[in-house]
Amino acid sequence: MTRSGESPRPEAEPARVTLSIDGHEVTVPEGATILAACTAADVETPTICWAPNLTPVNVCRVCVVELEGSRTLVPACSRPAEAGMQISTDSERVRHSRRMVLEFLGSANDLSQASEIADWSRTYGADPDRYGGSGSDGGADVSVPGGGDPLEESGPERVDEPVRIQDDLYIRAYDRCVLCYKCVEACGDDAQHTFAIAVAGRGFDARIRTEYDAELPDSACVYCGNCVAVCPTGALQFRTEFDLRAVGEWRPDDQAVTRTVCSYCGVGCNLELHVQDERIVKVTSPADHSVTSGHLCIKGRFGWQYVHAPAFEPPTTSAAEH
Repeated sequence: MTRSGESPRPEAEPARVTLSIDGHEVTVPEGATILAACTAADVETPTICWAPNLTPVNVCRVCVVELEGSRTLVPACSRPAEAGMQISTDSERVRHSRRMVLEFLGSANDLSQASEIADWSRTYGADPDRYGGSGSDGGADVSVPGGGDPLEESGPERVDEPVRIQDDLYIRAYDRCVLCYKCVEACGDDAQHTFAIAVAGRGFDARIRTEYDAELPDSACVYCGNCVAVCPTGALQFRTEFDLRAVGEWRPDDQAVTRTVCSYCGVGCNLELHVQDERIVKVTSPADHSVTSGHLCIKGRFGWQYVHAPAFEPPTTSAAEH
């Protein structure tokens, strides 16, 4: 409250901290992450489990950087920036760690549709094939503990599960899942608050599952598709995209993206219509939109088929019928 005639007091500017990124000083608001500082310094940093509209869970470990005085590498996506930090994002230790993580992911999962991860793998020279099985350059003989005949190494274990297709909206392909947790966050506190999915199992057998591994129609899923929107590998995929890929007709370079407003209610969610061959093939939402933050409901995400319904033609009547 201010007295009559008095000007309101200006809000105090947020405190700022200055740190060094690869030898260059950068100043960011207090509480910002090292990743935000890297972005401010125009330093490209790989991430898989981070997204601008999700809470960082720092599980992928590809964004790690070297902090002077720290015994271990630190995750840039969640570690707050502090004044005086000396950060190195491209040291040999950092590059080696990122390369190893990318190789482990590539040796266990099908990353053929994870274009961004493929780009990072090329940048860091990741070669998952060096963990190959018998007869490959990575093959080796392993002696049986306690003596006995050697066992020929069969190579790294790979996730091998059939694609789950339980409806016409989206599919689940666990052989592409890298357990980035993005879908779990989008289904939980960060967007939908449905909590229909979580990580179940341990070690290599860990998977994203519904409760008791129920079929999607029997689970708590409300089909908002927010999990599909944040998936970086195609493990969760629109059914339309999956079907077009199956026949070799998915052509993202030929798709026009048109931004519009959802017509189902008055909230004002913005939609991005991906159109190929004059047909909508999927709908997304911009992550920086103030209403949606990239998240939608089932109607906005999947309720666009009416656009392609045949035009209504009223029945014709002859003069004899009057």
